[in-house]
Amino acid sequence: MTYPLFDYTFKLLLLGDASVGKTTLTHKYVSGIFLDNPRLTIGVDFLSKKVVIDGKSTRLQIWDFGGEDRFRFLLPTYCKGANGAIFVYDITNSKSLNHLPDWTRIVKLNAGDIPIFLVGSKQDSIAQRTVSYTTGVETAKEHNLAGFLELSSKTGFNVEESFVAITRIMISRTKK
Repeated sequence: MTYPLFDYTFKLLLLGDASVGKTTLTHKYVSGIFLDNPRLTIGVDFLSKKVVIDGKSTRLQIWDFGGEDRFRFLLPTYCKGANGAIFVYDITNSKSLNHLPDWTRIVKLNAGDIPIFLVGSKQDSIAQRTVSYTTGVETAKEHNLAGFLELSSKTGFNVEESFVAITRIMISRTKK
């Protein structure tokens, strides 16, 4: 008899416009290292992390999706089989939040009613903020998203908490 190595394995999408910080967020979470000048994500990058959440061994397959419009045609295919998503916007660039409905519509059409967590990145650049914390909270509620946090990949603020929050939501949905 064999036993699974993990209680859960989840496919987690990281979505958002180009240059909002998806790649730096993913690398900070997986490796603990902040990438100051990450390369452009061509299509999609895939990373994996093993975590224990509330006593459950979980493998996160993190799909860091390139945010440029020229890669958007790939998104429907990569959504298949996803268990959750994190939509990342840049708190210093209000336009990066404007495309949330486009991204979430594609995800829901191709992955179903999976939880989508909203994350405001670059919280360390608060002096250049153009999107208020309150706007982030209200946007998450307005679009019926699974939750909201601001974070900084540079300082590590709320990086772990963001992934733990979406993982807990995915676990709770699996138990139902």
